[in-house]
Amino acid sequence: MIDIVGQIMLYVDNQEESLKFWTEKAGFTLISEEEGGPMKWYVVAPSKDAQTSIVLHNKELVAKMSPGVNLETPSLMFFTKDIERLYQDFKAKQITVGDMVEMPGGRVFNFADHEENYFAVMEKN
Repeated sequence: MIDIVGQIMLYVDNQEESLKFWTEKAGFTLISEEEGGPMKWYVVAPSKDAQTSIVLHNKELVAKMSPGVNLETPSLMFFTKDIERLYQDFKAKQITVGDMVEMPGGRVFNFADHEENYFAVMEKN
């Protein structure tokens, strides 16, 4: 039985810029910086004790080393308890955000990183 989602692989064109986006703009924490052979990757998460983290991999290197890997951006839904504050914070940091939308499960908005990968945030209390 699987207990949790441990890591989500995010393949990016520029790891350093992605790291800056996730830590400086989105408010994530750098958990670790790893190296193995020619590859280097960053592990980020909403907090140090989060159960799930995002691993920022170099898309070009992964494509060369593992040609069969799907390099598309996963569709990720994040949760927040204070969506209005997060929405305003992202706008103030000049993150591209969509309109706030009322859904059956709560309010939602999408946002884009610097590579124009889109993600969503839903209000969850």
